[in-house]
Amino acid sequence: MRLQFRIRPIEGRAPLFVFSALAVLLVPVVIAVATAALHAQPQSDRTKPRQLDRGIVWRRDPATGELRAIGPAAEPNAAGNATAGAPAPLHVITQVVPVTCIVSAADGSAVPGLRREDFRVYEDGVAQPIAYFDRSTAPASVALVIDASPSVLRDSEEMKQAADALIDALAPLDQAAVVDFSAHTYLQLPFSDVREQARRAIARIDVRELFEDTGGSNIYEAVYLAARELFPGRSGRKAILLLTDGQDSGLGLTLDPASMAPRPGAGADRLTFDDVARKLAAEDIQIFAVSTENRPKVMTPEWLATHTAATLVSPNARTLEIPPYTLFLAELVRRAGGQLYFLRESETMADTFRKIAEKIRAEYSLGFYPAAGAGATPGWHSLRVEVPGAAGAQVSHRAAYYVPATGP
Repeated sequence: MRLQFRIRPIEGRAPLFVFSALAVLLVPVVIAVATAALHAQPQSDRTKPRQLDRGIVWRRDPATGELRAIGPAAEPNAAGNATAGAPAPLHVITQVVPVTCIVSAADGSAVPGLRREDFRVYEDGVAQPIAYFDRSTAPASVALVIDASPSVLRDSEEMKQAADALIDALAPLDQAAVVDFSAHTYLQLPFSDVREQARRAIARIDVRELFEDTGGSNIYEAVYLAARELFPGRSGRKAILLLTDGQDSGLGLTLDPASMAPRPGAGADRLTFDDVARKLAAEDIQIFAVSTENRPKVMTPEWLATHTAATLVSPNARTLEIPPYTLFLAELVRRAGGQLYFLRESETMADTFRKIAEKIRAEYSLGFYPAAGAGATPGWHSLRVEVPGAAGAQVSHRAAYYVPATGP
């Protein structure tokens, strides 16, 4: 008598040894795929954001009035220079003063194709010969500085979509960096021309993660630190795109113009609005501020164009029904050059950010030699640029350049 044994699978199920064999075969494949994906992921996406204000101490030189952000021990910064822990050097203007310009038609579109002879540049009200002219075809450096404080929670996803829209609209060789902030400022991505890296950096921004980042919303400190960290050593077109509601709680700003300037005495070693404007002007960084708030009725593009020669901040501004936090965004744009937008004005965000990208691509770079003595005289020197032959055109540029004092 011969016994026969058959293994009969339970209906609808494979034998156990089949699954075991498959597992033995697949585990090495899964490990290999995961390892390859990890190594393929950019290094910047696998590291934590770097806190830019960590260890920063503010010091104002009592002799010159210059503010310095003294950081931790020197390390290579995002611009590739090992100067992050040292005070920024003083620059005395002895060569060409660069002036980046945006020329807009009456409908807000960029005006292309202008030539050197179309422009007039004035320093302290005196016309100066244009020594340098470029249509700025070189790649641009654009830093996205995104508000992630609790006050923008309801707008945070829309702001991230807006930032993505700008990334899509940039020219292929333009480089983008990503910074977010609440009470503190975080570098999510240094300058990169890899669009997917920028998108992943934007996607990482989470307002809820910063709920414990107590201390308010330090908008202008974030702008200053982004300018300090990212732009030294960079040439060509430079811009910061600031997405925020404008409600800063770090500088103690009021409609009294004195609130923008350094405080005497014990409060001297503090960052001020004037320091932020000075930093942007010194680096010739244009700022495109995008407010999540509604545009005040009086603050039309025409109204802003007629108020470029003097500060917008005064006690009389209360009668205009402009919230102070929106007024200070406009004042920063007025001083540094650029434009102020309101997120919900356009039919689509893509339209708004396409226009911003077009403005950046259509910028003109002018340069002139300062008048005798002007380049060595510390302080602000006013700038004015005109395009006489372009009827109705508006020219946006930094309102002044700054010559740092050198001390005794």
